[in-house]
Order: sequence, then structure tokens, then C-alpha cells
Amino acid sequence: MGIQALMAVTAVTETQDLVTLVPWTFIITICNLFIQVFLIKKFLFKPINNILEKRQNLADKVIKEAREAKEEADSLKDQYESSLTNAHAEAAQIVQDAQKEAQTKADALVQDAQKQATDIKAKAAADIEQEKKKAINEAKDEIGGLAMDIAGKVVEKEINENDHKKLIEDFISKVGA
Repeated sequence: MGIQALMAVTAVTETQDLVTLVPWTFIITICNLFIQVFLIKKFLFKPINNILEKRQNLADKVIKEAREAKEEADSLKDQYESSLTNAHAEAAQIVQDAQKEAQTKADALVQDAQKQATDIKAKAAADIEQEKKKAINEAKDEIGGLAMDIAGKVVEKEINENDHKKLIEDFISKVGA
């Protein structure tokens, strides 16, 4: 039983060494843990936090620029819509002015045409009246000439009743022609 007991005692001692708390080992382990946490914080967390902060700032900047661009686009859209409304109103005014001007010109043309028609009618009436007077004067001249011819013939010869009728019939036939 000697060797076996010695081995059992050694195994118990080794087991107790693993389970027992040695103060110096515990202090060194705690110090080692604090050093590791300090080094991880300094060399790992700070750079990662800096990178994350830079990315956050960049994302905030992009979002801010997008909002500004959206506001500018909305402003431009409002300006465009107001310009479009003004253009429609201006186009309607131009059409209305053109219609008024066309109506005015049409009225002026109608008045000019009526005036010309009135002038033409007046001139035609004056021409007709002049031609009528001319025809009457020519008829008077011709009648006067015929009367002179008849008077000359009557004076030349003595007129009997048959000759008188013949002269009247010749006079009527010449006047009728």
C-alpha cells in the first residue's frame, strides 16, 4: 500500500493545487486582466470608436446634404410651377389680346368695305344721273334738230293735210327710233 497511497496523496495535492487560491497568482492574474483591458481599450476600442464616429459624421453629412438638396429641389419645383402658371396666364392674355385685335381689324375692314360700297353706290347713282341728263340733252338736241328740219320743210312747202300727217308720222318714227 505504500506506492498507491503515495500516488493518491500526490494526486490529491495536485488536485488541491488546482483548486486552491494562491494570493500572488491571483494578484498577477488580476493585474494581467487589467493590463489586457487597458490595451484592448486603447488600441482596439478607441480606433474602432473613432472609425465609427467618422462614419457617423459622414452619414450625417450625407443626410444633411440630401435634405438641403431636397429643399432646393422643392424650391425649384415651386418656382417652376409658378413660372408655368404665369406662362399659362400670359399665353391666355396674348390669345385674348390677339382675338381683340383681330376683331378690331375685322370691324375696321367691314366698315371700310361698307364705306367703299356706299361710295361706289353714290358714284354709280351720280354716273346714272349724269348719263340720264346726257341722254335727255341728246334727246332734246335731236328733237330740236328734227323740229328744225320739219320747220324748214314746212316753210319750204305749203303743207296740206296729207303732208302734215306724213311729217308727223316721220317725226314720230324718227323720235321712236
